[in-house]
Amino acid sequence: MTTPVTVAPARLAEFTVVDVRTPGEFAGGHVPGAYNIPLDRLDEAASALRTAAARGPLLIVCASGARSAKGCDRLGTLGIEALSLEGGTGAWAAAGHPVERPAGARTPWPMDRQVRLTAGSLVVAGFAAGLARPSAHWLSGLVGAGLVFSAVTNTCAMAALLARLPHNRPGAGAVPFEETLLRLAG
Repeated sequence: MTTPVTVAPARLAEFTVVDVRTPGEFAGGHVPGAYNIPLDRLDEAASALRTAAARGPLLIVCASGARSAKGCDRLGTLGIEALSLEGGTGAWAAAGHPVERPAGARTPWPMDRQVRLTAGSLVVAGFAAGLARPSAHWLSGLVGAGLVFSAVTNTCAMAALLARLPHNRPGAGAVPFEETLLRLAG
């Protein structure tokens, strides 16, 4: 289990900051100097992250701290030590610390909010459709079962699917993933 840390902006230079949110979320605002390595691509980035960790501590960041804790745990299984920023970029920004945003970048909703909207919409649709066709209630039941499975396994297939939508992908000016890996390793 990862213990989150609080970092003052004055200490930020001590860390290599890695943001594990989707490229769309990252473009909406991130801790200054952060590299974007989405959570589902940590294994691909292991070599570059290991090199960066050899130079100094890694600070893993997400929106609230949940995905960064999961990222730290994953990196730990790969033999890479990392710390998780307590409260994520949400707490960072709420404390009045600076946040970088590319010019003209849109700010998509955080992934957990996108999942809640999608799951809730499917449950309501299943309920409403079930009024006309009772077997449609199964949709609501399946979504509920998926949410239980997600909580028990600490995974989220719906988030993985939503991350592939255009608004969660990198914008035109985003640094390509391969270049990010080179910068981390360099």
